[in-house]
Amino acid sequence: MSAGDLVTKDCPLSVADTVARLSALIADRGITLFGVIDHSGEAHANGLELRDTKVVIFGSPAAGTPVMEAQPLAALDLPLKVLVWDDGGQTKLTYTAPAALAARYGVPDELAAPLGAVNALTDAVIAG
Repeated sequence: MSAGDLVTKDCPLSVADTVARLSALIADRGITLFGVIDHSGEAHANGLELRDTKVVIFGSPAAGTPVMEAQPLAALDLPLKVLVWDDGGQTKLTYTAPAALAARYGVPDELAAPLGAVNALTDAVIAG
């Protein structure tokens, strides 16, 4: 994966507030929130230092199932994930570009289109 395969956006909220807003928007849109992985919390619990780092995992079975049916290996990258992290005091959201994900697995455009919802979702988080 190259840096061009990733999308990174600045967010004016804290990491915690960004995760809360993203989680709320996911619920409001009827998307399934599979979980939040608190990498930094687990690091701190084990006496290690790590900048505030969380991964929000979410998806829509209606959108993801056809993709995995057509290309089973796409399940390695589904459900979708957004990394919410602190970069020197600036909160960032980073995720795999939907087009890169589709290209990686040869997913046809008509099946890949719903994966693009992550762009609007993260824009809505930033817009507040």
